[in-house]
Amino acid sequence: MIEPLLYHSTRGAHPAVRIDEAIAAGLAPDGGLYVPEALPQLDPSAFDPHGHLADTATTLLTPFFAGSPLAAALPAICAEAFDFDAPLRALPQRPGAAVLELFHGPSAAFKDFGARFLAACFRRLQGTQPLTILVATSGDTGAAVAAAFHRQPGVSVVILYPDGRVSPRQAHQLGCFGDNVQALRVDGSFDDCQRMVKAALNDAQLQAQLPLSSANSISLGRLLPQMSYYAHAALKLWRQHHVAPHFIIPTGNLGNALACLWVREMGLPIGRIQFACNANITLPDFFAGADYTPREAVATLANAMDVGAPSNFERLHWTLPHEDELRAALQAHSVDDATIRSTIVQHARDQHELFCPHTATAMHLLDREPLDGAPWVVVATAHPAKFETVLEPLIGYAPAVPPSLLAMLERAAFAEPLMADEGALRDWLLGAGEFLGVRRRGVG
Repeated sequence: MIEPLLYHSTRGAHPAVRIDEAIAAGLAPDGGLYVPEALPQLDPSAFDPHGHLADTATTLLTPFFAGSPLAAALPAICAEAFDFDAPLRALPQRPGAAVLELFHGPSAAFKDFGARFLAACFRRLQGTQPLTILVATSGDTGAAVAAAFHRQPGVSVVILYPDGRVSPRQAHQLGCFGDNVQALRVDGSFDDCQRMVKAALNDAQLQAQLPLSSANSISLGRLLPQMSYYAHAALKLWRQHHVAPHFIIPTGNLGNALACLWVREMGLPIGRIQFACNANITLPDFFAGADYTPREAVATLANAMDVGAPSNFERLHWTLPHEDELRAALQAHSVDDATIRSTIVQHARDQHELFCPHTATAMHLLDREPLDGAPWVVVATAHPAKFETVLEPLIGYAPAVPPSLLAMLERAAFAEPLMADEGALRDWLLGAGEFLGVRRRGVG
């Protein structure tokens, strides 16, 4: 019998659980984030050099699902989640550098991979009991989760986003689904939305009346699959160049960036890892030597990274618990709005390359790096067409819209206003009987 890999809370006050239990719960009962007892170790030779992204994902994630009821279904789950590509596109003007394009899914952002994986897991875990998925989003997570769970029987999705702090097209995406998806525009910041969701998930009385789970990067069902495209890209470049590639990753809440670190910690060939942040300097200050100090989020052009208190810092600290070791292993740099604008303009004018504001933070860091013989990979987290109100005034034209995004923009959209208050969300959930009840009967 295979010994299961167990998961415990970063805060250590809850018994260990299997991966399926951790995914179903989202957040540990003590308020911590689930982490494995230890990260599995894998050798590059374990991966099929001719395999597709779904094959890499299956090999990478198999140890994490050992002993779980989901283990036998993992290949099918990966096939459902990773049915679109994450291409590595060479940058002609920068030999040895490439862009890892993660925006070819239904909502045109990297969040599609993890959201679809999580939805595929829930389809196999859920019994007859209805479930409400709570999502705090700073721009892209909500649409990816909505697309992944849209019309899934027995599941309702409630999305909280900071009103006026996402791009117009992001806001339209969040409100365009209907059916079992409800968007709430919160009069506050993303950190307020995140705090409200965590409070609801930790409310035992509320959970007894209305079973809740999370689809944010606090969920292992979102985090683990995001490791797959890093492993796939790193192995491809390592086989080609015989040296571990470096990665520059735009980050706010640290989920996508942490996924890359975990791949490296598992023994796969990844070199340096740089976090590209916007004007929210919580992480850059910490990696420069200051104490970790969460603060209020600042609104920027790269709005999906407007996070002042990144949830996954707990997992980051669990991964490398000694601060000196952590600072030696990673770098984080802040890129302000003026530099985001100039980077977008420069690359559009000189290289005919279009980047969203988030990817532009990473491109700026690449522009500063000297060639050192190892490949560099910039992670492109969202399609530039989602940010036409930023790009069009800078470059003089609107980026072409991919078909999946165009289909969402053609639908009507609606979001209900909500105060930035934990009690307001609790009251809304308890009062949303018609919306949640309709879904429980499988209607809509």
